[in-house]
Amino acid sequence: MRPIDLHVHSTYSDGTMTPAELLKLAEKTNLAAFALTDHDSTLGLDELLTCSADSFVEAVPGIEITTAIPGKDIHILGYYINYRHPEFQAFLDDLVTKREDRNRKMCDRLREAGLSITYEALRASVTPDTILTRAHFARFLLDAGEVSSMQEAFSRFLGDRCPTYVHREKILPEEAVKMIRSVGGVPVLAHPILYGFSDGKLENLVSSLKDAGLAGIETVYSTYQSADERRIRELAKKYDLLMSGGSDFHGSNKPLISLGTGMGKLFIPEEFLDGIKAEYLRNYRPDGSARALLTFDMDGTLLNDEKQITPATRKALEDALSKGHAFTISTGRPLTSILRLTDSLDLYKYNPLISAFNGGCIYDPGKKEIVYRQTLTADVAKGIVSMAKAAGLHFHTYTEREVICERDTEEVRYYSNYVNMEYRVCDDVLKEEPCPYKFITMHLTDKSVLEAMQKKIMAEYGDVVQCIFSNDKFLEIIPKTSGKDVALRKMCEILDIPFSRSYAFADQDNDISMLSAAAHGVALVNGSKGAKKAAAHITFSDNNHDGLVPFLEAL
Repeated sequence: MRPIDLHVHSTYSDGTMTPAELLKLAEKTNLAAFALTDHDSTLGLDELLTCSADSFVEAVPGIEITTAIPGKDIHILGYYINYRHPEFQAFLDDLVTKREDRNRKMCDRLREAGLSITYEALRASVTPDTILTRAHFARFLLDAGEVSSMQEAFSRFLGDRCPTYVHREKILPEEAVKMIRSVGGVPVLAHPILYGFSDGKLENLVSSLKDAGLAGIETVYSTYQSADERRIRELAKKYDLLMSGGSDFHGSNKPLISLGTGMGKLFIPEEFLDGIKAEYLRNYRPDGSARALLTFDMDGTLLNDEKQITPATRKALEDALSKGHAFTISTGRPLTSILRLTDSLDLYKYNPLISAFNGGCIYDPGKKEIVYRQTLTADVAKGIVSMAKAAGLHFHTYTEREVICERDTEEVRYYSNYVNMEYRVCDDVLKEEPCPYKFITMHLTDKSVLEAMQKKIMAEYGDVVQCIFSNDKFLEIIPKTSGKDVALRKMCEILDIPFSRSYAFADQDNDISMLSAAAHGVALVNGSKGAKKAAAHITFSDNNHDGLVPFLEAL
């Protein structure tokens, strides 16, 4: 069994390694997983999740929130938080403002005590996004020759009882627990032994936090003795709390603490993370077991990069459908392409409704007919063609059975192979299809060219079209009355399923509207930043490693 580490800091708070460097170290250390839990900051999580897409180490999005009760700071860890949630980010912004006010005042006091430090110099000593902590003060004073060690900086100037220390306005730990819960996360009390509480006082704290929604307690920690660990395990059992553990790794700021192994003997089993995942997924399914609509994007979501459904994902899907849930497909692909793919993957047996063209049409395979349709108007289609030609960009649209374009380009050959659909070159695409479902403009190497085109189209036609990326090479122009969110609502209506029971699984920017609209939006961890921001949940692993499985099993 490989170890894990659920308490790690990066340069975005008071660690000395970037998220990417931490991931490489975790791989070298052969960890199964680690959680990035920076102080009051989630700024490193995008970097971590992007870098971890091809790693064997699972990256857990987390945070460590600093709270306080009279006379003592209390730290609350949060795992699998929906950290992009606007309410959560506003909460963090308020914490950062309070921390920065404290930092300015403490610089003033240190300077009054005769030390050479200003807030501006301290801020300039770190990267702009770094959340300043007392460790940064200590490093600054050490580098300036004001102290001989980090420890001296804390004992003389930065400790809680030092005259130059300034307490900052903090929230109660119960507030942090409730906030983490409100964005789908799993709240855990960090290193309770470090607070120096008596048994009674610690138990009172745990009891109060449990009432607020606390899910776990840090049972294994770098500095714990055997008796400490037994004490916390007993508390966890008494209050039915999950067990967690971490090294509290900070890089060279805590040189005696190593990632994964702490002071040399730390071992945190994977089963701790299994329990945290199970708690997260328990809250993912709040509506019980009533019939739900499950709609899937295909490429990068239900399919792996080999365009196949893995055996484990198929089994989880079939088990979910055996409970009565409805299977639907929502894709940017043309209808002909998705029908061929559905046939090759043996998906017809699940009788799925199929939304193609990014919500442009819904096809009922039982009736063998299109039951819903939205297209661009002739005037708009003519304008899009004119703009694409003026920009020198490849563009194409579709008949019912093929891709049509006006030039035989590298782009159309790439696209034809990508969607497994024939293409045909014609003199005028608008004579063949005057009111198409959508247009695609393409550039194989430079997304910025397409972004410039997107701005021009939206400036001219933004009131009647949507301009969205299905990947970095494809810019799709669809009617504003279309979209995957519209199709999702329509499929719920057709199947007579309440929209509150809609689940959407997807990974790209063209899925954003659907992920935002669904009662339960789940983005793959390999997805775009926009997709993950729009979703309420992010999978633990990617589309090549059965990322959907635990989320389907939880239904």
